[in-house]
Amino acid sequence: MKKFLLSLAAGLALTAAASAPALAQSTLDKIKARGNIICGTSEGVPGFSLQDGNGIWQGFDTDVCRALAAAIFNDPKKASYLSLSSKNRLVALQSGEIDVLARTTTWTLGRDIGQGLTFTAVNYYDGQGFIVRKKLNVKDVKDLNGASVCVAQGTTTELNLADYGRTNGIKFETVAFATLDDTVQAYEAGRCDAYTTDLSSLAGTRGRLKDPEEHVLLQQVISKEPLGPWVRKNDPAWFDIVRWTVFALINAEEFGVTQANVEEMAKTSQNPEIRRMLGSEGKFGEALGLSNDWVVRVVKAVGNYGESFDRHFGPNTRNPLPRGANKLWTQGGLQYAPPIR
Repeated sequence: MKKFLLSLAAGLALTAAASAPALAQSTLDKIKARGNIICGTSEGVPGFSLQDGNGIWQGFDTDVCRALAAAIFNDPKKASYLSLSSKNRLVALQSGEIDVLARTTTWTLGRDIGQGLTFTAVNYYDGQGFIVRKKLNVKDVKDLNGASVCVAQGTTTELNLADYGRTNGIKFETVAFATLDDTVQAYEAGRCDAYTTDLSSLAGTRGRLKDPEEHVLLQQVISKEPLGPWVRKNDPAWFDIVRWTVFALINAEEFGVTQANVEEMAKTSQNPEIRRMLGSEGKFGEALGLSNDWVVRVVKAVGNYGESFDRHFGPNTRNPLPRGANKLWTQGGLQYAPPIR
């Protein structure tokens, strides 16, 4: 009888194993099998993600994608980009159409808990502002009481505008559009008195208008907009790779590791924190499913956080922005990354 029960139990176990669905393939495994990473990007936001004259995506956000491709393949060119509107960007990530969303998308509670997605790390601290025509002589957001305001659908911008109006007793006529281009074109055509979105985006938009000097950015900031890459939930290994890639860029700047010296520092630095970060000690890369020199690959491909920022927002760019809150914590800013140890 005992032998029979053991045999029956073994048979049931085999049957259960045979009928159980195969474990879902991880995002990293899919990327490796495909041979490239697919990043969700914008429709064109100067400084963050915009196609150049050769159709190649360039920007602060697309640097994150190139950094990930470098970490996985040691080739930043193995990143492809899917242009997404604000309205469909989260759906594209939910459906698996993209591997990571690196597209000026604000971290909020509702998005983090209710849509099967999760935020990884802040790569840009922003806030919502307004652009208006100089001839309207508007000096303050409160001067826009009764004004029409252009906004893009599917953004936190709409809710922030409504909240600010309720809090301050201001009535806005919200005019929403499906795409960023439609929103900007509508503002420029005079369909709205003002246009509101993140300040960083407004600065780039103003530079692209036909007569930038006829438009002014108001000084008020009406919201907190922590921006950074998003991934799907239930894949903690991929979440870790994306999050720690952003952290690695920040840590590299703090330790003075640059695109020019990263290989030399990996060989000669005696600082244990730098040695762990660059894979000279420990096996943190292997723990992530990458090579131990993954940070060397990343910094060699895109530079550190500060180098990427200067390349896309520095004083010699078409979209100059101050570092502000995005300075390192050692310089009075908010950018702070946990240690690699």
